[in-house]
Amino acid sequence: MDAAQPKPLDAAVIREAARWLVRLHSGEAGAADHAALERWRRDSPEHELAWQRAQRLAQQFNTVPAALGVPLLTRQAGGGRRTALRTLAALGLTTPVAAWVAYRMNGQPEDAYRTAVGENRNLILVDGSQVHLNTDTNMDVRYSDEARLLRLRGGEVYVRTAADQAGRARPFILETPQGRLRALGTRFVVRQWDDGGNALTELTVLEHRVAVSLRNGEAARIFGAGESARFTANAFLSRAPAGPGTPGWTRGVIEADNMRLAALLAEVSRYRRGVVRCDPAVADLRVSGVFRLQDTDALLAVVANTLDLRVVTRTSYWVTLTP
Repeated sequence: MDAAQPKPLDAAVIREAARWLVRLHSGEAGAADHAALERWRRDSPEHELAWQRAQRLAQQFNTVPAALGVPLLTRQAGGGRRTALRTLAALGLTTPVAAWVAYRMNGQPEDAYRTAVGENRNLILVDGSQVHLNTDTNMDVRYSDEARLLRLRGGEVYVRTAADQAGRARPFILETPQGRLRALGTRFVVRQWDDGGNALTELTVLEHRVAVSLRNGEAARIFGAGESARFTANAFLSRAPAGPGTPGWTRGVIEADNMRLAALLAEVSRYRRGVVRCDPAVADLRVSGVFRLQDTDALLAVVANTLDLRVVTRTSYWVTLTP
């Protein structure tokens, strides 16, 4: 990895380093604070690397208030202007300082978040709402005076909304190409599907309610906890019961309960490049279990061993389970 691509750091470590930077530049740090920082730096090489970056940023921006090193440090994690403002708010910094940072950082009106195939990412938005992005997901976030808006362009997200900290009760809205979902104080999952060339949205409500307005066509419907629905831009296709639990992929697993083998492999294929399939003769075999997504090759080996199947690998991008 070259100098233009610095080693990524864990977001929690970045936040810790940012807090140390603010504390030591606050004018109130004492000998105990300096000693505690030294112990923290010695705890791990990642801590030391994070602190070195914090120091470089403090030197680079030594003409601004010291606390502004915090949002600038978080920029390398990809959060942009909203991440900066969220960090400032968490540290209790003043509104004028936050406004100054927003101006300096020249953030775009929308913050874009992406995950690669096999990657997932957990975000805490500026109002405290949580959004967990699944594999191969593309989402934009725009908070304005009128609304808290997410645009899901592809993939899957788990959302836990928070009360609007701005005190304006702005609606929390998630848009897909098929419709507009308004959260009514809730936890829910939204996934984009390509069903044989037909794009559709799947909503699963885990808590409270979500109101759905289609892009074209039928009037809005409200779905409650324990309900799942699929819809296109023109029509609602199905409404079915759903489990109450947080989806397994947020914990890095696939949870299968009497699932068809073909359906399980379709899910696994979302987390790796290439094709994962099975011989039609074994497609209807049933699978139950919890399978870790960290190593999909190992996952396939476990499934094959359990069902007495063979894993045929033409290349790493073409894998078939056969009798």
